[in-house]
Amino acid sequence: MHRRDGQGHGLLNKLSSVTGVLCWALLCIAAAVGPTLGAHPSAYQNVLVSFSMVFFPLLLIRAVLITLTSPGRRRALLTLVSGLALWSTGSMTLNTNQIPDVTKFPAPGEWLFLAAYLCLAAYLILDRTSRMTSAATTWLDAVVVCGGTTCVTASVLITPISSRFGASGLPLLVALLYPIIDLMLGVLVVGQIALRLRNDLLGSLQLVSGFVLFAFADGQFVLNLHTGTYSYSWIQDVAWGFGFAQLITAAARPTRTARALPRRQGPTVLVLSSAAAVLVLAFRPSGGFGPLLAVTAMVTLIAGGLRLAVALREANGAAEAFALSRTDDLTLLPNRRELRAKLDEAVARRKQFGLLILDLDGFKEVNDTLGHSAGDTVLQISAHRIRQLLPPEMLTARLGGDEFAVLAEGDEISLMEAAQQVIEVISAPLVVDGIELLIKASVGITVRGEGDTSVDLLRRADVAMYQAKRAEVGALVYDAHADDFSREKLELARDLRQGLTEGQMVLWYQPQIEASTGQLCGVEALIRWNHPQYGMLAPAVFLPAARRAGLMAQISEEVGRLAVNDLLNWRSDGLQMRVAINCAPPELLSGVFLPRLFERIDRAQLPGDSLVIEMTEDVFLSDPERARTIIADIRRHDVQVAIDDYGTGFSSLSYLRDLPVQELKMDRSFISAIRTDERSRMIVASTFSMAQALGVRMVAEGVEDAATAADLVAMGVDVLQGYHVARPMPAADIEGWIRRWRSMAHQVGSLRDAGPSSGSTAA
Repeated sequence: MHRRDGQGHGLLNKLSSVTGVLCWALLCIAAAVGPTLGAHPSAYQNVLVSFSMVFFPLLLIRAVLITLTSPGRRRALLTLVSGLALWSTGSMTLNTNQIPDVTKFPAPGEWLFLAAYLCLAAYLILDRTSRMTSAATTWLDAVVVCGGTTCVTASVLITPISSRFGASGLPLLVALLYPIIDLMLGVLVVGQIALRLRNDLLGSLQLVSGFVLFAFADGQFVLNLHTGTYSYSWIQDVAWGFGFAQLITAAARPTRTARALPRRQGPTVLVLSSAAAVLVLAFRPSGGFGPLLAVTAMVTLIAGGLRLAVALREANGAAEAFALSRTDDLTLLPNRRELRAKLDEAVARRKQFGLLILDLDGFKEVNDTLGHSAGDTVLQISAHRIRQLLPPEMLTARLGGDEFAVLAEGDEISLMEAAQQVIEVISAPLVVDGIELLIKASVGITVRGEGDTSVDLLRRADVAMYQAKRAEVGALVYDAHADDFSREKLELARDLRQGLTEGQMVLWYQPQIEASTGQLCGVEALIRWNHPQYGMLAPAVFLPAARRAGLMAQISEEVGRLAVNDLLNWRSDGLQMRVAINCAPPELLSGVFLPRLFERIDRAQLPGDSLVIEMTEDVFLSDPERARTIIADIRRHDVQVAIDDYGTGFSSLSYLRDLPVQELKMDRSFISAIRTDERSRMIVASTFSMAQALGVRMVAEGVEDAATAADLVAMGVDVLQGYHVARPMPAADIEGWIRRWRSMAHQVGSLRDAGPSSGSTAA
């Protein structure tokens, strides 16, 4: 159906183009033979009648074709077709008279011309691209402008020459209406262009040129109308024909999408038009045309008064709407828009001021439990308390939801004092629906710095408020170091995302040795980021940004890939050791990371027990049943499981009893204190005894000196790891470290005296 419609429109467009070419060809022929035929009035009259019977039907056919292919403009184009039909009929009626020079003006066909002009005016109004105001306002503007233009034109042009037409002003009025209307319609198009109601400049210029041609021909007609009968030349006929051809050509142009918003009619034109009407009433011209001008001026003033009343009503409505747009409906406090405006003013004044953002703690529970009506009451009471507490020069606003803001001058100390007062007044008991509630608040504070904008202040105060809420401390001043969403950290997350795709992540390894023999038994993989600008970055620098940006899954995937590749290379070089990798609970429980890791191990044909997955106790706390299933699946692939940071979480002996765990890594906080804190020493010793009884390997992490290493060996700990053994190093340095370690251990002969080699790589 759509294809057939498109083909039909294409055919109609081609027919329209052909008829347009024929019309322009006829006009060119008429312009060429006009001077010759003009010298023979009788022959010219016969040719003119024949020309009109061909030219105007062709124009009508083209106008109808344009209407059929432009359904969105059909109403406007139908008025254009009607105007053209009326003009054609009037022209045929007048030109078929055999003796036009003795036909009295105005002939009956003139009324068809006037009706045609009404259709042309309606076409210009309906065919504009944009709609700007209501119909009443548009018509009032049109009446005022047209009435004022009529008063000026009639006073300047019509009155001085009215005496040439005798006492009756009707022939003069009818004759002068044509060029006046032509110019007014041309000015109307220009005004629509200026108001951006028309977007097609070329088409608009074609319309203007058409009305200019009409004005030229009609002006010549008025000048020749000295006998009261018709007198016109071939130049006028050709000008009228070219004018209509321009109008139809402009109508054939496709509609263009608006590029700018239309502008409202300014007051200057309306004021000048009303002033012209006042002058006409004050100095009314004498003669038979004076009463007509007086009536026109009165109509103009009445329309101007009505337009003024509409403007005042719109102004009052706009002022009321503006006030409502700056006020919160529920609390009647200034809203976010008003706060932004005041912040911008304060920033422009460059004064010392600060911003507090307050959030009600537990408000959601009130809404969920007692309903939104109770929540609204809490907000109203809180707003009233803050407004009563703070002086008038401090602006209190509601940002939305349960968030309020206070804009005040002062430094961090004075703003903190104000925040504590607000928290205290909010925390006072309140009664809602007969229930006493205790509402607390968290407040974020920031002070304007050099170059800050209102957006910066709102963001920083909001960050500080959430920091205060998480820390449960009531109020906090913004701290850039604790801002997880600063520009620098956002840029770091962006760079990290790019670094993951470009292979900038590398693994460093920290050796683990058997306490009893001093031989290397494994390494722990530690992620590093080789940043192109900042160099080698430790995980503490970029992992927080990775968590916020949702990149931890990609990092874990990269760790697994690199660890398997390095392990495969070492085993091909004859190094038999375990590689331990850390895995966060979300990735471990995701169901994506482990299957891919197992696939890599199988593809590399590595024994499963050559890889150790270190997990913290959070895995068991977040989802115990899921954790049991995951660990069972790990063991089915022979991969070993280690509990990392053992002793720091909510340790439970049940998972040591029930789960197939192969390794416990005692947290460094206990290991580093065994020589100074007897309780820590007893915890480490008892944990080792339990692990030994359960057949679980125990790793002491954070061994920093030889004395601690000797004590751990004496306790019977299985594996040692720490700076005393070696610092983390790139994979390429592992083999060299092993040779140096074996040589030094052989020469010294005692683990107590064996320290890190001088060539070990710093962390």
